Amino acid sequence: MAILRPRKRRTSSDEALIRSLYEEHGGALIAYATRLTGDRTAAEDVLQETLLRAWRHAHELSESTGSIRGWLFTVARNIITDRARARSVRPTEVAESPVTVPVSRDHSDQVVDSIVALDALETLSEEHRSVLVEIYFRGRTVTETAEHLGIPPGTVKSRSHNAMKSLREHVIGRRAQAPGTSVARVAEVTR
Repeated sequence: MAILRPRKRRTSSDEALIRSLYEEHGGALIAYATRLTGDRTAAEDVLQETLLRAWRHAHELSESTGSIRGWLFTVARNIITDRARARSVRPTEVAESPVTVPVSRDHSDQVVDSIVALDALETLSEEHRSVLVEIYFRGRTVTETAEHLGIPPGTVKSRSHNAMKSLREHVIGRRAQAPGTSVARVAEVTR
């Protein structure tokens, strides 16, 4: 296991250098970065990163090796370029709106529910099934269903009630038989 040791604090001369760089070039750097990014907050981040890199390379900064101001502006431009390139390779994020519907992750539950519902419908008598098909699949009212099937509205209501009750019993019965379901566990406990 590695032993963690505290870092030695940089000398106060490095801190004084960064402070003087900020006082001398900070305004010009922030204006330059704002022009390139079009965003004051992003420009402040660029300035901070530029000064951090200057702090890390303080031993290399001197007028004898070149212009310090030129070095700072080059570093700022490179940071902005790197961020722009990083954004360009990422896909554009689209906010949810009524026009852009979120992508559903997994539709397997819907498929299983449809299979179970269709299987349960097959267990019903023709009279009960036809009432449910007219009301729930074709969207007809009780009166419209009664007229279409040629039966009284009260019969439509009672058949739909009894059909739904049979469907519930069928689905609950299937779940009780399925291993690992909570209904199956309850059924095992109550035996």
